[in-house]
Amino acid sequence: MKITNLADLYTILPEDEKVMVDVLRQIVIEALPEYCKEKISYNVPFFYGNKGICIIWPSTVPRGGIKEGVLFGFWYGHKLNDRDGFLSRGTNKQIFYKIYHTVEEIDEKPIKKLLKEAIRLDGTFKK
Repeated sequence: MKITNLADLYTILPEDEKVMVDVLRQIVIEALPEYCKEKISYNVPFFYGNKGICIIWPSTVPRGGIKEGVLFGFWYGHKLNDRDGFLSRGTNKQIFYKIYHTVEEIDEKPIKKLLKEAIRLDGTFKK
């Protein structure tokens, strides 16, 4: 499978995953400063500035490590100050994440708080 754009991605996703991906993308797009960009990488939406910031991985796309729902992961999650314990650590040493099974589970407040922290961290990296 080779997905090169959002239209391709949306054609393979079931409706519930499509809605969750869309809601998460909108939260990220609104929170990121202008220097940050979105691209399709690893067949999923990937957001980056000087380095990777976050990734949205629907379970329909292979190699995400999840069987259902949509994973929202922070590329340098291990370096974020997640005082509220919002993110899961899993087996990956670097990417910390939250898995959503319904769109109703998505709460903007903790996501935006961590995005702010991730953007601050990204500013410390040299491009």
